[in-house]
Amino acid sequence: MRGIATKISGLAPLFVLFIAGAVSSFEDIEKLRIWPLPAEVSHGGRRMYLSEDFKLVTEGSKYEDPSGILKEGFDRMLAVVRLSHVVSGHRNSSSSGGSALLEGLHVIISSSTDELEYGADESYKLVVASREKPYAQLEAKSVYGALHGLQTFSQLCHFNMKKKVIEILMTPWNITDQPRFSYRGLLIDTSRHYLPLPVMKNVIDSMTYTKLNVLHWHIVDTQSFPLEIPSYPKLWNGAYSPTQRYTFEDAAEIVNYAGRRGIHVLAEIDVPGHALSWGKGYPSLWPSKNCQEPLDVSSDFTFKVIDGILSDFSKIFKFKFIHLGGDEVNTTCWSTTPRISKWLKKHRKTEAEAYEYFVLRAQKIASSHGYEIINWEETFNNFGNKLNPKTVVHNWLGTGVVGRVTAAGLRCIMSNQDKWYLDHIDTPWQMFYANEPFEMIKDEKRQSLVLGGEVCMWGEHIDASDIQQTIWPRAAAAAERLWTPYTKLAENPDKVTTRLAHFRCLLNERGVAAAPLVGGGRVAPFEPGSCLAQ
Repeated sequence: MRGIATKISGLAPLFVLFIAGAVSSFEDIEKLRIWPLPAEVSHGGRRMYLSEDFKLVTEGSKYEDPSGILKEGFDRMLAVVRLSHVVSGHRNSSSSGGSALLEGLHVIISSSTDELEYGADESYKLVVASREKPYAQLEAKSVYGALHGLQTFSQLCHFNMKKKVIEILMTPWNITDQPRFSYRGLLIDTSRHYLPLPVMKNVIDSMTYTKLNVLHWHIVDTQSFPLEIPSYPKLWNGAYSPTQRYTFEDAAEIVNYAGRRGIHVLAEIDVPGHALSWGKGYPSLWPSKNCQEPLDVSSDFTFKVIDGILSDFSKIFKFKFIHLGGDEVNTTCWSTTPRISKWLKKHRKTEAEAYEYFVLRAQKIASSHGYEIINWEETFNNFGNKLNPKTVVHNWLGTGVVGRVTAAGLRCIMSNQDKWYLDHIDTPWQMFYANEPFEMIKDEKRQSLVLGGEVCMWGEHIDASDIQQTIWPRAAAAAERLWTPYTKLAENPDKVTTRLAHFRCLLNERGVAAAPLVGGGRVAPFEPGSCLAQ
């Protein structure tokens, strides 16, 4: 192998980069034990040990880490690497049994900002040399790309049972990586069951392990309205109880916690349907006491409340998108309530036209607060040509929608329920892995309108007791589909079983209650045995 010196501006050469054989066959890939699979990987056959005082070096980086995002990410990486066993550690090369000692990680980031912008560069390059120099090197355009690189580095690290130290096998490593899609999401639902903040934070932490980058927070629904809205403080009267609520500061904390990990928080208020809980605090939002949803389309107060909610949201939910729902709207209450029926006749609107009016008016309100809008696919199916041209259509009902949406020139997100609904616990991980956003879409211009996809953890039968084992490892299967280049994905999902089983065990080691692979979602182990075989 040839050694190629890599020089950093203003610094002496930090290490020698050895180019090993590129990984090509799926048999080789399965041996990598990295999830999701990086875009380009090469490795050797040597071994290095991590020093007990393994440190972060940022000399030569334009990013000065003013908010501590990189340092926190580095510390979290070391913490999970050392989580599964008690590490004795090596302080010098003489105690490493002749193997090279890795003293630290040199991180070089070319952007000085840590503003979390959707679509920003998430790429990274990771090099772990062998023997020649004591520092691995991680290069990234943004600090959030660097965080992804740290996650990959953590998966290269293993505990050596004999020496009781952390080691990296198969060095030297040379990894070049970037996501296939800019939107890689997970929906959680806090209306059907309340999720305490520590549980939400644990979900966010587990998302980082698979490089998912959007937490879609379905905050309210028919059953409960748990979030404080300062502009309309009685709305959270719709919570299950006074203790099952989120303060406005709680929501800001979730956004901050996720953002420091490179994850956007997409807030959703689903209008006009799924909104019975709104009327617990403001009964005038109901069409009538006996017919309580959808929201009253005839009342200006309804839209004042929506405006107040979105005004408050704009103070903490800084993601460029807002989700306005718009699905499963049964408009019967509008025509059977005399007062609203008169309004429909006065404005010469059918129920369907009133539904369109409501969605478009809500879109205008959201736009006035600087948001781009995401709506569930029924809005497109019913009046797609009337939607704001910047609307992102969120598919969920079935196949073919993504093709029709992109043909109409609109952007879309894929979450088809037959493949990517986590609450469908009979859906095995193989179906999550095989679900392809570009299926039947060959034109590159139309492909560019597919932002990515999202797996959905609807909460009717999920709470703090079972959410993690219902999400994982099936969400990880979808995460590789959304991250890894199409040409590197396995045509037969069973080809990645060994690698995904290893990742599932890794999640367990990190305290994530990921369920066995065998069977559907949330299954129990079938019998005694290794987690690698379940």
